[in-house]
Amino acid sequence: METNKLFSKVFMWMFLGLLTTGLTSYYVVSNPNILTNVMGGSTYLILIILEIGLVIFLSSRIKKMSFMTAWISFILYSLVNGITIASILIVYELSSIILMFGLTALLFLIFGLIGYFTKTDLSKFGNILLMMLIGILITSLVNIFLGNEMIDMIVCAVGVIVFLGLVAYDVQKIKQLTYVIEDNNKLAIIGALELYLDFINIFLYLLQLFGNSKD
Repeated sequence: METNKLFSKVFMWMFLGLLTTGLTSYYVVSNPNILTNVMGGSTYLILIILEIGLVIFLSSRIKKMSFMTAWISFILYSLVNGITIASILIVYELSSIILMFGLTALLFLIFGLIGYFTKTDLSKFGNILLMMLIGILITSLVNIFLGNEMIDMIVCAVGVIVFLGLVAYDVQKIKQLTYVIEDNNKLAIIGALELYLDFINIFLYLLQLFGNSKD
């Protein structure tokens, strides 16, 4: 498959995932009873665990799955993610959500183009970005108990940088995988999942940094 055709499929699936997440979040927020059930008790924690489990399962097994299984798993993850981030539409003003989504799309486009056209081998930055990502996760977990707002802001700022780097890295990696994975339909799902995760995390970090809350 030509690279341009492959990326058309990648972005089609990624858009479908983002659309599923957005519509799910809107539906949850628009239904107070569902929102109360989701946010109350242990339901939210169960959804978070399910979400983490799904992304680990997808990341580790997607290359061995059939296309249909990979597609269903990706859409299911997008749906669960939409439920868990529905709280964003409550905490932040709609104008901030729209503005940060637009900024995310612009930055994603810029770094995606860098990854697509650059002649520099970005694989050497992969381990660095991974170590930084692990550092972000550990710091975020520790700060749950500390509750330090400054640490939160630093984590968000570093998170934006890391995931922008991952956008360029993942785009270049998808191009290279065309020579490794013969099933380009499944490769499109793999690429869509990775870029979807990059996009969502950039959006959430930007929203935490610059979004206006309703309070």
